[in-house]
Amino acid sequence: MYSEKVMEHFINPRNVGEIENADGIGEVGNPRCGDIMKMYLKIEDGVIVDAKFKTFGCGSAIASSSMATELIKGKTIEEAMKVTNKAVAEALDGLPPVKMHCSVLAEQAIKSALKDYAEKNNIHIEGLEDFEPVDPHDH
Repeated sequence: MYSEKVMEHFINPRNVGEIENADGIGEVGNPRCGDIMKMYLKIEDGVIVDAKFKTFGCGSAIASSSMATELIKGKTIEEAMKVTNKAVAEALDGLPPVKMHCSVLAEQAIKSALKDYAEKNNIHIEGLEDFEPVDPHDH
């Protein structure tokens, strides 16, 4: 049911924790269903130099958060904006269909943290103009 990569990122998640004085913080999820992701970004000169997360949820949610932080560390804001839930799922060698919403949350956590960064610094990030996190269970 779960790929080895999903299990590996669940058992040994990367980048767990908080970043003090983070440049961007995004929180997405739905307490009703139990998956909540909080992502912290440290950004220098338009590059994500560090990313950490705290996730309350199932193994797939934790693995998706872990992989998402791995995919965006060292990337520019523009590159991080291109990380989709599909890219997260593919990097994990796939997620079961009933768990795809976890990768959607990971994508939304990245965008939510970048939106927070943009608002704090009064800058424009292409593609975030109308971004509002949605509950992936509702779609």
